[in-house]
Amino acid sequence: VISAMGKTTNALEKILNAYFQQTGEAMELLEKTRLDHFEIIGKIFPQGHEVFAEVNDTFVEIEWLIEEPVQDEYDYIYDQIVSIGELVSTKIVAAYLKENNFLVQWMDARDIIQTDNTYRDAKVNWSLTQQRAQEKIAPVVQDKKWIITQGFIGGTSENFTTTLGREGSDYTAAILSYCLDAESMTIWKDVPGILTADPRLFKNVTKLDHLSYREAIEMTYYGAKVIHPKTIKPIQNKQIPLLVKSFENPSGAGTQIGTTSQENYPPVIVVEKDQVMLNIATRDFSFVAEHHLSRLFHLFSQHRIKINLMRNSAISFSVCVQNQKERLPLLLKDLEEEFQVLKTENLELITIRHFLPETIEAMKTGKMIHLEERHKNTAQLVVQNIPMPERRVF
Repeated sequence: VISAMGKTTNALEKILNAYFQQTGEAMELLEKTRLDHFEIIGKIFPQGHEVFAEVNDTFVEIEWLIEEPVQDEYDYIYDQIVSIGELVSTKIVAAYLKENNFLVQWMDARDIIQTDNTYRDAKVNWSLTQQRAQEKIAPVVQDKKWIITQGFIGGTSENFTTTLGREGSDYTAAILSYCLDAESMTIWKDVPGILTADPRLFKNVTKLDHLSYREAIEMTYYGAKVIHPKTIKPIQNKQIPLLVKSFENPSGAGTQIGTTSQENYPPVIVVEKDQVMLNIATRDFSFVAEHHLSRLFHLFSQHRIKINLMRNSAISFSVCVQNQKERLPLLLKDLEEEFQVLKTENLELITIRHFLPETIEAMKTGKMIHLEERHKNTAQLVVQNIPMPERRVF
């Protein structure tokens, strides 16, 4: 199960936004992305190899779409354009393996992973997906062939392309592992395994050798980026062990996720940037009662915005959410028809699993605290960086 190459998904998102906003740059950005892929292919295959035409034909699908006026909703167009990255990368990898005498069959994940029409966060039809996996994949595996397919994407009953959420390739692998009763599943990353924090943000991070399914679910729910949040539950249901290993050190032990008796973990820190705090109050300063909360949760669900942290007081309801620039303005518009809303931007949400008091204090250094919550094993802080005074030399 393979993702798009490099920063391809980001590049395709720029094409999408240029098309949706009609900036006139979409075709130029598409051509750059196409040439970037051709440059890579040219280093691997001789000129005239069939993979050049296969990759070009895949990009032509976007070309046809962006030549037409914008008629559909953003999320639908997103899935049709951004999914091309995985289709292209898998065609390149499959062609390369064939050139090196591997018994390989390329397979379109949209024929197997069946979903509803919730674009950008599609829900899997498990029974139909399992049936398709057994019919299409199992016989090929029994013939001792490798199957190369795409992560992140699925298909609807009307043959529209859907995606499973950003970084969804891990989830695809878990879906197929579940449907095929896999003995184990391995995710290959650019880190040695599951770490106690993001090494790009913190020094002296350590690798966790073993992790329980439950702990992995908690970490990904709170935003740990190594594994897609939905990955763990399908493999937990069938007790399929998961290995997270480094493609830079394939012989390394990595991290094993599964049934384990380990209960004591060091502090694990997850930082979610670009957060927004919404302080929502009734217009008449009445208590925020159950019927208000019911309405609020309905609006968050309707606009598909996940609440990362919340607190209810007598006259206000405060939530911390990701700054989703396509969805948040629409939510705010609906909220402001019924409530007073105060928005604070440029925040970070810091989650500390298995916290120590000194860990929390260290995370507060140089920060303004907007909200703090502590539970049995988890502390969460919504913070804003405090600008340091300018140093002057006298």
